[in-house]
Amino acid sequence: MKISLALAFLGILGALSVVAEDRYQFFTWEVTYGTIYPLGVPQQGILINGQFPGPTIDGITNDNIVVNVINKLDEKFLITWNGIKQRRTSWQDGVLGTNCPIPPKSNWTYKFQLKDQIGTYTYFPSTKLHKAAGGFGALNIAQRSVISIPYPAPDAEFTLLVGDWYKTNHKVLRRLLDFGKKLPSPDALLINGQRDSAVFTGQAGKTYKFRVSNVGLTTSINFRIQGHSLKLIEVEGAHTLQDTYESLDIHVGQSVAVLVTLNQPVNGYTIIATSRFTPIVLTTTATLQYAGSSSKAPGPLPIAPTDVDWSMKQANSIRLNLTANAARPNPQGSFHYGTIPMTRTIILANSETNIHGKLRYAVNGISHINPLTALKLADWFNIPGVFNLNTISDVPPPAGTPAKLGTSVVGLTLHDFVEIIFQNNEDTIQSWHMDGSSFYAVGYEYGVWTPASRNIYNLADAVPRYTVQVYPKSWTAILVSLDNKGMWNLRSAIWPRQYLGQELYLRVWNNEQSLYTEANIPDNALFCGMAKHLH
Repeated sequence: MKISLALAFLGILGALSVVAEDRYQFFTWEVTYGTIYPLGVPQQGILINGQFPGPTIDGITNDNIVVNVINKLDEKFLITWNGIKQRRTSWQDGVLGTNCPIPPKSNWTYKFQLKDQIGTYTYFPSTKLHKAAGGFGALNIAQRSVISIPYPAPDAEFTLLVGDWYKTNHKVLRRLLDFGKKLPSPDALLINGQRDSAVFTGQAGKTYKFRVSNVGLTTSINFRIQGHSLKLIEVEGAHTLQDTYESLDIHVGQSVAVLVTLNQPVNGYTIIATSRFTPIVLTTTATLQYAGSSSKAPGPLPIAPTDVDWSMKQANSIRLNLTANAARPNPQGSFHYGTIPMTRTIILANSETNIHGKLRYAVNGISHINPLTALKLADWFNIPGVFNLNTISDVPPPAGTPAKLGTSVVGLTLHDFVEIIFQNNEDTIQSWHMDGSSFYAVGYEYGVWTPASRNIYNLADAVPRYTVQVYPKSWTAILVSLDNKGMWNLRSAIWPRQYLGQELYLRVWNNEQSLYTEANIPDNALFCGMAKHLH
């Protein structure tokens, strides 16, 4: 009797665990070349299931996502999930430091969870310059029904993928970089793969959520809608104070969500994206069409700002909603990041340089090269000779020190609370992205950072995000709690700079082997370089 009762109890527990398991979504994606016409002329694009841009993933917090990627290209290929933290599973991050690329005419299946996240994200190819041909798409995460949102539920939502675009084939662009040349200016901006033709239709009097992401290669954009204000509600997975803006700067790799109320006369209104900080100003449009009207609203279109000061002031104005819930019931402000002692300060200075007669980009004098063996594999299997933790320093080298090639990995301990300064001494805007964690962007300012710069940090309600801009001749400071064990990419989101070496990896590690802190290597892991024989 005791045995049967025990078995019955275990059966009930098993049934409960099945019921409580988070939802699974399964996708099969065929990645192919195809002819596309974003600028009215035929060019080769990278399609997912025949689509450009690729299909949108609409998830809910804690969904399990399973994506079988079938690579029908003629080159190795990976997809990275921009802003998805990959809790405990850097194996699924989809960059060359964590994954061996998927060979042509083969497939690999990603398996990851949208753990404790809400918000607006994207995915895109991380290999070579494939992103210049497409292969990107949206990944949106809604809150669970048991978690309230801090604004009235919108009547519907629209997803806008905005970015610069080249007519030139991605392989030709890559060869320019391989030869040590800079890319030319982009030819255009696109919204959802179209120039001046996308239409979003809504009902007068209703309110819509617009999820807007910059999926371009190189260009910051300013986003605005004729006759309508933008109420900012989310930046990269964090609810913000609901301030209203006439336009928003969105830098490469960044995502925002805004509420737009259709409170104007029934008409069609122009949605505008304009390039920022570029010698040639590019503009693309779409239409916000009120149902029941086929006409366009008269009057001048809103003008984009032109100066850096405006953008920096706007960046400093965006604040976290401390009382709102995000993916969990506890308020976003319950993590008092400003009171936590910093365990380490790292100053990262980007630079344009010349190595062996060719253009390269460097961080603290090191222009990163990816070894043939994925760094995560080398770390997991203790393969010597792939990387060390002494290649890149925590501070920039003395002025005049020649840059060199190297594999940049910074060693950090799980649960470190780290201050990172992005120092930009160049005349061009930068955009930095961190995989594996969100960070608090606590300060933007002109000049060279010093310890006294901490006096202007926002230590109360800075927004946790995964991509941050650094203005020309300026610095940006972030604080990050490294609570996700793994090998994590910290890179320029401006893709030619990343391709030519402006990136590094953060090895977040402790000596505890536990599934609570890091998942085992996946059964379907690909092996490359010096790890090939381990397969």
